Amino acid sequence: MSSTFLGMPPTPPRSPYGTGNLRGDRKFPAAAHDELGNEQLRRNLGRATRTIRAKRLNVTGELPDWEELRDAGSAIKTDTMNRLPELLEELERKVTERGGTVHWARDGVEANEIVARLIKETGSTEVIKVKSMATQEIGLNEHLESIGITPYETDLAELIVQLAHDKPSHILVPAIHRNRDEIREIFLKEIPGVDPSLDNVPAHLAAAARAYLRAKFMTTKVAVSGANFGIAETGTLSVVESEGNGRMCLTLPDTLITVMGIEKVLPRYQDLEVFLQLLPRSSTGERMNPYTSMWTGVTPGDGPQTFHLVLLDNGRTAALADRIGREALNCIRCSACLNVCPVYERAGGHAYGSTYPGPIGAVLTPQLAGMHAAKDDPNSSLPYASSLCGACFDACPVKIDIPSLLVELRHQHTERSGTTAEKLAMKAAAGVMKSPKLFTAAQKASGLGRVLAGRDGKFSHLPPPLNGWSDSRDTPAPPKETFRAWLASAEGAATMRAAADEHAHDQQQEEEK
Repeated sequence: MSSTFLGMPPTPPRSPYGTGNLRGDRKFPAAAHDELGNEQLRRNLGRATRTIRAKRLNVTGELPDWEELRDAGSAIKTDTMNRLPELLEELERKVTERGGTVHWARDGVEANEIVARLIKETGSTEVIKVKSMATQEIGLNEHLESIGITPYETDLAELIVQLAHDKPSHILVPAIHRNRDEIREIFLKEIPGVDPSLDNVPAHLAAAARAYLRAKFMTTKVAVSGANFGIAETGTLSVVESEGNGRMCLTLPDTLITVMGIEKVLPRYQDLEVFLQLLPRSSTGERMNPYTSMWTGVTPGDGPQTFHLVLLDNGRTAALADRIGREALNCIRCSACLNVCPVYERAGGHAYGSTYPGPIGAVLTPQLAGMHAAKDDPNSSLPYASSLCGACFDACPVKIDIPSLLVELRHQHTERSGTTAEKLAMKAAAGVMKSPKLFTAAQKASGLGRVLAGRDGKFSHLPPPLNGWSDSRDTPAPPKETFRAWLASAEGAATMRAAADEHAHDQQQEEEK
């Protein structure tokens, strides 16, 4: 019998190179080096992350079934990823049945075009937005501004970032890198008609933002939102937030456009009872969200009368195709991993160059946008932006094994990197270690390096390609005598005999008891 080989299915496309905000201009080490010099940033981050960590530990410690909740969340998300196509089709069907319109966007370019077209069809030149990392990921604001549509962020932290012409640096608190004095200066400069005597009292800053936004809420006819969850069973969308601005965006405009990453779908309405316990405790350290908004299609005479749901891929199918890396799609964007990460706390979010910073960003960004889209791709450095301490795994409410994913991405990067000095060095080391004679000779030869060490018995600087190691740590000089040489010596033999005699004596005493 003859058979026909049809070939392997193609790899799903990733986010197009040069679009959106999933790739920085520089690799992480260079960007982090500059950010480490910003003392104000480090103080702000240190204070904020310590506060959130303490609150989270208090509220999670109250629940006797916290670990069981984490297990449940992980199981639901894993089941979702295994059935993602059918669940998305069910979600589309339910949203349509309830008067909404569903649009599918393969990437950020398509999503931007869809949203822009829908806004233009309303005749509006302004749009209000409620917190949405997906729209930041695709660069929606920049696209809308380029075609004459003005977007207004209504989340306080995102408003600060927008007015400062800045970029978010945290998943939960985008303006975490700004202090009260900086925010005051931004408001005085950017908000029309603000009181010139405005001080830096948080309540007064919030009142200034509220007065500015209230007019936008009452006059803007189109809103763009994100979604924390989309329920396939009912077609329900949900946004959780802390300020109430989201509620205003979701109820006052005539037209609502929601941009949702396809991984945000959940199978059943009942699944929300798990995630509405996990998310607030892991993100803000609260027992519940101050505002949990849910809507299902269109209700005549109540809320927006036109609803569009844009389902965004933008590399998510590529991540789903990776049998190991797909676990990153379980993320519920709580930011718990950022708040416990020693690397993020010191380098800040901007060093990652992506909408998604911190440990989860280091695994999610390379999967959405790739690591080899260009020579010296900045994303190729992200899997190395970690000490692999494991704190992120312990904190994750859905138990994403981020350290293992980072190691896997490092492996993938190495496999694609071709011949490098590191690979040649590892190959040579493997050859030496396979041969007892060569290994013994190498040990003896390494002892000669002691003459090059400093007075403290350490190497402060190593030649390339080992200089990257010595840039951040000292290397001990080889010992005067190897373990093998010591073991073969009279001293070593005597020590081993003494240890054996002591062990035999201890055993005899145990038997006598």
